[in-house]
Amino acid sequence: MKREIAKVSIIGMGALGLLYGSHIAKNLGIEAVDFIMEEDRLKKYKDQKFYCNGEEMQFALTRDSEAEPADLLIVAVKYTGLEKALISMKRCIGPDTIILSVLNGISSERIIGMQYGMDKVIYTIAQGMDAMKFDNKLQYTRMGKLHVGIVDNGQQDKLNRVISFFDKINIPYEVEEDILHRLWSKFMLNVGVNQTCMVYNTNYAGTLVSGEPNRTMISAMREVIAVANAEGINLCESDINYYIDIIGTLNPEGTPSMGQDRINRKPSEVELFSGTVIQLAKKHKIYVPVNEFLYRRVKEIEKEYL
Repeated sequence: MKREIAKVSIIGMGALGLLYGSHIAKNLGIEAVDFIMEEDRLKKYKDQKFYCNGEEMQFALTRDSEAEPADLLIVAVKYTGLEKALISMKRCIGPDTIILSVLNGISSERIIGMQYGMDKVIYTIAQGMDAMKFDNKLQYTRMGKLHVGIVDNGQQDKLNRVISFFDKINIPYEVEEDILHRLWSKFMLNVGVNQTCMVYNTNYAGTLVSGEPNRTMISAMREVIAVANAEGINLCESDINYYIDIIGTLNPEGTPSMGQDRINRKPSEVELFSGTVIQLAKKHKIYVPVNEFLYRRVKEIEKEYL
């Protein structure tokens, strides 16, 4: 078995990047984790203070051209930033580096693996957190849990190293026997709640009360079930109920990433959500009118400020 994980690098200083970076720094010290970024972003962040639930945090920031191999690399960018991240992470990856992607969607692991090797990638799904980042301030009431798993038994040693690291720093996690089911079910959640919050300019509470946002969210999730089943993934109505219960545990006034995108007037991950659903629906000749509606409305909203 390889040595334990000691050095962690993170790409992405959004809500999840700061969430895990601050947790690692608090448990192992700021020297145990650094954030990797290109020159322009380094200039933007080098003199900036960051706050996690009101507490000022200091982080090591490393120019991507000067990065060194990490034991663990956490990729926490938005999907729209993955292409640049693939370049920035190059020097972080050594022979024994393990890569965790906490991106939304169902494709980031495959994309990273195509460039750096699927043997290095442990499937990871971040869920149950209500982290929100506005400017340089991160706020959350629930850290959530990391769901990890493998599809190749040859990765068991790498998975064991990740589990040992999580135990060491007290990160909540769960090892999944069927990680692809968890990946798709989280995708189903995001297709519903993320897009609904952006389109209706609402929060978690607004998606749960009876009304059009709630009906839209659930209908969009049901369309994902149809597409997933066609792709050989056994999602069902009970998966919707499971995630509706999770939404009910989050800060009712909070909003997911696409809701934050509308507030911050930033490009969203709509292509990752309804864009993917629509593409797969065409492949299988499945009717997905709710996701087509959500896709169209998000594009209209973004056009107002992009």
